[in-house]
Amino acid sequence: MDEKKYVINFEGVDLAFDQPVLSDINFTLEKGEFVYLIGKTGSGKSSLLKSVYADVPIEKGTAVVCGFDLRKIKRRQIPMLRRKLGIIFQDFQLLKDRSVYDNLAFVLKATGWRDRKAMRTRILQALDDVGLLMKAEEQACDLSEGEMQRVAIARAVVNNPELILADEPTGNLDPITSEEIVMLLKHINEKHGTSVLMATHDYIVIDKCRAKVIACEDGKIIVS
Repeated sequence: MDEKKYVINFEGVDLAFDQPVLSDINFTLEKGEFVYLIGKTGSGKSSLLKSVYADVPIEKGTAVVCGFDLRKIKRRQIPMLRRKLGIIFQDFQLLKDRSVYDNLAFVLKATGWRDRKAMRTRILQALDDVGLLMKAEEQACDLSEGEMQRVAIARAVVNNPELILADEPTGNLDPITSEEIVMLLKHINEKHGTSVLMATHDYIVIDKCRAKVIACEDGKIIVS
């Protein structure tokens, strides 16, 4: 298999805590691909996403993400893996006591950016991509929930990741805003070639914004 073609390659992977969560996981995510991850609450969607960013250990199998072998990865290498990822959460996880601009600046500083001019250019580009350029100096706590999720997306893409992991990004949003958020993720996917793995149970959005679907079901991953 040509590993350079994939941002995720899982073969025969088991995830377990005190009891098995998912077993014999086999799936790939190609560079530039947009994929929905569906399944009931407790089916293992979040655990699978956490395993991708090395927050849940791989019990068995082959697991390669953005060129990193998760079975062999050392603790000091995990930040390097995560610099290649953009992660979006259902509850936004913004720094609400800071401005929109400073939320994105925090990510760049944490990943080694030092040139203030280059940082400003990249932050404004990311905010423009999500339609919030005019909100750069507003406090995150003053935004609507839809705007907060847009900031979360801008924060996820500001470091030019290879892969975006979105864990129920529309879970707290109304149907119209949910569709806008998914369309925005698809736009970023198509414009920049950024791969996207989005966990969701919002079947209305899936029906309106079609893409490949994989499912967590009965402790297995089913690729349709």
